[in-house]
Amino acid sequence: MSDQNVFERVEKKYRMNQKQYDLFLSGAAGNLHMDEYGLHTIRNIYYDTPNYELIRRSIDKPKYKEKFRLRGYGEIEEDSPVFLEIKKKYCGVVYKRRTQLALMKARTYLESGFIAEKKSQIMNEIDYFIRFYHPKPRVYLAYDREAFVGNEEENLRITIDRNIRSRSHRLELTYDGECMLLNPGEYLMEIKVNGAYPLWLADLLGKLEIYPISFSKYGAVYAQAMQNQAEMEEKQICLQVY
Repeated sequence: MSDQNVFERVEKKYRMNQKQYDLFLSGAAGNLHMDEYGLHTIRNIYYDTPNYELIRRSIDKPKYKEKFRLRGYGEIEEDSPVFLEIKKKYCGVVYKRRTQLALMKARTYLESGFIAEKKSQIMNEIDYFIRFYHPKPRVYLAYDREAFVGNEEENLRITIDRNIRSRSHRLELTYDGECMLLNPGEYLMEIKVNGAYPLWLADLLGKLEIYPISFSKYGAVYAQAMQNQAEMEEKQICLQVY
């Protein structure tokens, strides 16, 4: 993995059940191959303002929205490489700008603003984001991912996530326990491409009745937390009335 990455592409999400997942992989087998990482775990800590301004704005589906997260892959230790990442979306196009640091250095930066290395352009953008929003860690979110690449369409990338899980306490990448599963038994597929879908892919999605959805993992976690809070408040009101 390179120290810095910039991505600009269209990303569409699709929810699949077990049958659709099996049939999709079978139908796409001659056109896709799994990337070099195989099935692997992605761990994130999402940062937000005290009143969750970033995710509340995102849920409202504006033309422009942005998020900030700390991301790592696989088993993570203090010296493991992780990414500081700003994810922006404007008019359906996703822009990601991220830079790589060892976990201990990333944690020091996020807690104190100090970084020993000379700052890159992307790091300066992250600096500005943090000074503007003053975000704090809010949610740990992890999932197990399979990633596929087109055999002939080198810009086609498909990821399929399962076991999406989260917690709002113990916000550290090195620990993956005590999590709540989000939509157990379902798969979340993202198709990432710079242009139009190849014909075989469009045909396969239509045949299996797999349709695009608007879905944010962090947004779903936040919405579930708000629903749980509302239900608890309603129960307390009922108890007081009784």
